[in-house]
Amino acid sequence: MQSSVPAKPAPTVEVYDFRRPTTLAREHSRVLELAFETFARQWGTQLTAKVRVISQVTSEQVLMQTYDDYAASLPATTAMVLCALEDISGKAVIQFPTSAALAWVTHMLGGSGNDRIPERKFTQVEQALISRLMEDALEDLRYSLGSLLTTPIALDSIHYNSQFAQAAATNDLMIVASFEIRVGESTAPATVAFPAEVLLAQLRDAFPMSSGANARSLIEAHLAQLPVEVSLQFAPMAVTPREVLGLAVGDVLPLPHPQHRPLDVAIGSQPLAHAAIGANGSRLAGVIVTTEEKSR
Repeated sequence: MQSSVPAKPAPTVEVYDFRRPTTLAREHSRVLELAFETFARQWGTQLTAKVRVISQVTSEQVLMQTYDDYAASLPATTAMVLCALEDISGKAVIQFPTSAALAWVTHMLGGSGNDRIPERKFTQVEQALISRLMEDALEDLRYSLGSLLTTPIALDSIHYNSQFAQAAATNDLMIVASFEIRVGESTAPATVAFPAEVLLAQLRDAFPMSSGANARSLIEAHLAQLPVEVSLQFAPMAVTPREVLGLAVGDVLPLPHPQHRPLDVAIGSQPLAHAAIGANGSRLAGVIVTTEEKSR
């Protein structure tokens, strides 16, 4: 007889390279957050001066992810300003909606910038004005990142499709900062992304993490402080399902534990010692009488 139950699919296993972590260390993340918060303030001031409308840029998040994941998180049509990095194959990215940038240009040319603008490519004049804004943004980035950005950076090109821009290889790690840009009454999301190798080297030098040499001792010290649940256990007894289902208030379960035998002290199912029942003030307690030696 053949069973019609479908076979369970094989579990998928995601490979993780511990030598190439995809998350930022807490100390490094905080340093980058402070740097990008400074950049946000500088960028907001620059936009206010150039667009001639009160502007504010807010830093929202800093994370590390692959370029493929970063590109997939962006709208299909958007402005991707690629910035060349000396001696680095990957490029930095400043990304924002084209409609937001066109509204900035409208303000710069004396318009209100309140009309709905569709996402589209820039004209030559628009691209020239936006490139000047991006040059100013790069100056703010250099100032804000300071010693973290030792590689010369310059504007390279502007793309309009996030899937075809190819600022880096698919699996290359990027440090991505997310922002909200408010110009007048309009808001728009934006991101700034750097190849991780550009910033991580300086972060490791300035804020070194623990070396692998003392990793074992650090783990052991941490494990020694973890709370674990300890229980005092009687010897177990075997019962049938019928007896379990028939239990009622007042029933007595005759345990096979001798009256004068100490209780087992256990963590989970692992016995560690034996204890007699005692008291600690108004609470019951276990008084250790013997311990079990365990090989390490």
